[in-house]
Amino acid sequence: MGNTSCVLFACVDQASIGVVERCGRFEKLAEPGLHLFNPFAGQCLAGVLSTRISSLDVRIETKTKDNVFVQLVCSIQYRVMKQHADDAFYELQNPKEQIQAYVFDVVRALVPRMNLDELFEQKGEVAKVVLEELEKVMGEYGYSIEHILMVDIIPDAAVRKAMNEINAAQRLQLASVYKGEAEKVLQVKRAEAEAESKYLGGLGVARQRQAITDGLRENILNFSHKVEGTSAKEVMDLIMITQYFDTIKDLGNSSKNTTVFIPHGPGHVRDITEQIRNGLMEASSAGVNIVE
Repeated sequence: MGNTSCVLFACVDQASIGVVERCGRFEKLAEPGLHLFNPFAGQCLAGVLSTRISSLDVRIETKTKDNVFVQLVCSIQYRVMKQHADDAFYELQNPKEQIQAYVFDVVRALVPRMNLDELFEQKGEVAKVVLEELEKVMGEYGYSIEHILMVDIIPDAAVRKAMNEINAAQRLQLASVYKGEAEKVLQVKRAEAEAESKYLGGLGVARQRQAITDGLRENILNFSHKVEGTSAKEVMDLIMITQYFDTIKDLGNSSKNTTVFIPHGPGHVRDITEQIRNGLMEASSAGVNIVE
């Protein structure tokens, strides 16, 4: 906006609009270009308005419904309407202060009805409401509101810290849940593997014992047929004595420093043989009783 100049010629720049007065009264609008004025008839260029888009950043401090103080930064983009440039020239002394006052009024009436989370989620709606209200008011003064952007929402520093701590605690809790589930799966799999290992170990021991039993039976039968006059009991005693001496030999060849005291002698060997035989007979008797 320029001062009144009573000159014969005046040039209005591109993207601008001039206001022409005659004897102190508004006469017409001057488009961009060179214009001729008659100062003797009281005609003059009262001022020039830019029709470019201007930007105004407004910082508003208010509080939400849950009593959290926040600062909102709004960016308002506005321009002078060419067809109503005379209203913009004569009606408003300071359009920026007028726009800022209306933004304060609308935001401080709307935000206290929203929680902080709702404000972050619906900042676009806040900007839309501010735009609608400003268009109604500023349109009467020859100004068009092009865009309103809610640039930033800044809560109090203590509130931001608390929100970060809450978020961190929730993530840690979720991580603990996932960690517990993983440990649970690991323990279940370990127990299943241990049970399978024990089952296979028992199966192997059973097959080993079955193979030993089959081998002993074949040895006894072969020895009885090849050596006349020998009974199955005598063959069994001979096999048990052989196994006994093999066991003593293995203990003696062991590299570990372990001392084992075993009673040794012909009588003790016979006692061991009788104990093994009695155990086998008792196991067989018990199995018969169970079947019955």
